Amino acid sequence: MNKFVGAHVSASGGVFNAVTNAVAIGAKAFALFTKNQRQWNAKELDGETIDKFKKALQTSGILAKHILPHDSYLINLGHPETEAREKSMEAFLDEVQRCSLLGLDRLNFHPGSHLKKISEDECLGNISDAMNRTLEKTEGVSLVLENTAGQGSNLGFKFEHLAQIIDKIEDKSRVGVCIDTCHMFSAGYDIRTREAYDKTWSEFDKIVGFNYLMGMHINDSKAKFESHVDRHNSLGKGEIGLDAFRFIMNDERMDDIPLILETIDDSIWKEEIALLYSFEN
Repeated sequence: MNKFVGAHVSASGGVFNAVTNAVAIGAKAFALFTKNQRQWNAKELDGETIDKFKKALQTSGILAKHILPHDSYLINLGHPETEAREKSMEAFLDEVQRCSLLGLDRLNFHPGSHLKKISEDECLGNISDAMNRTLEKTEGVSLVLENTAGQGSNLGFKFEHLAQIIDKIEDKSRVGVCIDTCHMFSAGYDIRTREAYDKTWSEFDKIVGFNYLMGMHINDSKAKFESHVDRHNSLGKGEIGLDAFRFIMNDERMDDIPLILETIDDSIWKEEIALLYSFEN
């Protein structure tokens, strides 16, 4: 078995609780926030917390490369205003350092938004610049860009956006991509039929490259195809349907990376994980 499926679990009460919550739903991978995602500041990770996390991880048998931490939703590395961008940059650097302390090797984040004040190119340039500065100041943690649905002024909904950001990264060995199936679908990349699935992924490979795929978010979509609306749904209950997820579970290009549920009903995550594993041939 080469697929590592899990969910974005709660780390409430301490990051080590995320491990317990992942094990409880039969996860072989998981995502978490290493701090409160809706606040700028967080207390530093102390030695005891770090030890507890690492011990829990060791007991669980889940590997660091199958964990996909997510940064704060407040961060916008593409911000049009210098001061606000610097604040995001500092918070982002702190997130990377937290991952490093926990022994995690990747950080997932949304690229950024131009807020209709600067061009797409300038915004994408800001994102690359912030990433380069972060990579210079840190080591061991890869920065994993997530594709977006293209709501509002969010960039990253086109494969070309991701490619343009990566193109300007100096140390390409520490950059990756996380593809969210709901966002992909909502942005206009169809994966519902075998033909559409193959076409979309061959486009991804040509524009971005599978060598950069470091994780996936496995979500159905409440919103219609190409609606640019980010509304997740439980598997098989949305507009995408189950076939796409069956294709993913039998696609060796998605082996050995975290496949993370962010579906809307956490009470059925255990069943959804089992469902996905049942698709493996």
